[in-house]
Amino acid sequence: MQLNRRHVLMGLGSTGVALTARAGGMDDPVALTVNGPVSGVHEHGVAVFRGIRYGADTARTRFQKPQRPSPWQDVMRAVIYGAAAPQRHSEPNQSEDCLFLNVWTPEARKGGARPVMIYIHGGAYNSGSGSDQLYDGARLAARGDVVVITLNHRLNAFGYLSLGQLMPEMFPDAGNAGQWDILLALRWVKENVTAFGGDPARIMLFGQSGGGAKIATLMAAPAADGLFHSVATMSGQQVTASGPLNAKMRALAYLQRLGVQPGDGEALQSLPPGRLVDALDSQDPVNSDFQIYFGPVMDGRLLPRHPFWPDAPAQSAAIPMILGNTLDETRNLIGRSEPEMFELSWDALPAALARHLRCDIDPQEVAAAYRGYYPERSPAEIFFAATTAARSWRGQVEEADARARERGPSWVYRFDLPWTAEGSQWGAPHMADIGYAFLNLDRSGAMPGDRRFAQRVADALSGAFISHARYGDPNHSGIPDWPRHTLPARETMIFGETIRAEHDPRGNERALFAKVPFIQWGS
Repeated sequence: MQLNRRHVLMGLGSTGVALTARAGGMDDPVALTVNGPVSGVHEHGVAVFRGIRYGADTARTRFQKPQRPSPWQDVMRAVIYGAAAPQRHSEPNQSEDCLFLNVWTPEARKGGARPVMIYIHGGAYNSGSGSDQLYDGARLAARGDVVVITLNHRLNAFGYLSLGQLMPEMFPDAGNAGQWDILLALRWVKENVTAFGGDPARIMLFGQSGGGAKIATLMAAPAADGLFHSVATMSGQQVTASGPLNAKMRALAYLQRLGVQPGDGEALQSLPPGRLVDALDSQDPVNSDFQIYFGPVMDGRLLPRHPFWPDAPAQSAAIPMILGNTLDETRNLIGRSEPEMFELSWDALPAALARHLRCDIDPQEVAAAYRGYYPERSPAEIFFAATTAARSWRGQVEEADARARERGPSWVYRFDLPWTAEGSQWGAPHMADIGYAFLNLDRSGAMPGDRRFAQRVADALSGAFISHARYGDPNHSGIPDWPRHTLPARETMIFGETIRAEHDPRGNERALFAKVPFIQWGS
């Protein structure tokens, strides 16, 4: 087949109109996908393809499963990131036409059989995209001789508004449309990654925060069975999903905010996307302290059970899994919006804990226990440690222990190296490990630590992820032996000024909160 060198931009804007681009050089990398040929560019020693379409415009299938795109014959120019899903976040390019992915590969040709690392972005199911420069995969691909892929998918109400009980004939899959998007992308990878030098039998998923939670959800989704061989979740857990009745309550509240009658699917489909985004500030009917939650739903279709309750999903028992969290998760999750928490008094500590622990436990007991554990710490330090243990780290404990009980191959880490910004007051906060995993500590959004240790930690953590993608085991020559997570030892690798394995770190904190049930927000 002779390829036509007329190039068309794949990174379409909100208009959804194809634009003719200047023809690329004859040495630009070209890959033939099942949908049609695409061309990229060479950057920093790797071939890069940005904005490859893996799904059709979701405006045509709003609240429904995604569809494959129409095939093309001309070479499509893939050099510009595709649009992000509509959201309240400051993504510069947003559109319902958002099913695009990006590829970095050492060599875009068949026969490479390289491990594939697919990153699922965070943003708590509400915001973000795979186009953030922090997720640029060039260095990771070059260092590890791997294929790196990031992707966009539907978010917030577009991806997770549950209409299955209100309009089951029109929208039976609405509550998990965003997950169905990811599944379509994974099938695209399975079918096409050979053309980019990848091995479809060695596909690793990794993701941070909401990205990790999306991965945990897929581990319990029968439709995802066989689409990946290993996973790594970074501060992202999904122990339980939204129940169908709570999801229905949220859908009713959201429709009321939009002024749409339940059952009027045509009116819902005709609304401009901006109206749907504006209504995301609705009050959550399940917990009025928060704005409305949209996330995966136990709908009996994509998700027949909770992801990690009452046990780990049997279908994923043999999949090697890394589970990580940072030492100071809530310092930025809470401290950014409430800087006064850094100035807490002892008298104010219990009330602050009561508001932020997200579990039903006596805050006076928690304050007293932590003062006994850590008599040298300030009220603010105790506040951030306790809220991290109770609401951010707790889900990882639940998942890792469930995996250990089923003897699934699992490795746990804690990221400790403090971010040096603003006098290191943030410690090692939520998102601190992303720049290290991608080797992008100089990029906007990274949280680099002390230069004496940062590059070594980046080499160690990224090397562990690369090894996990290649072998299904994170151990490599740049770190001490990383034992599997077992009970009761709870072996954990610490990535800090020293890199070391510990048994049950913060075991006193874990035991304190183990006395109360874990109820994940949004369930």
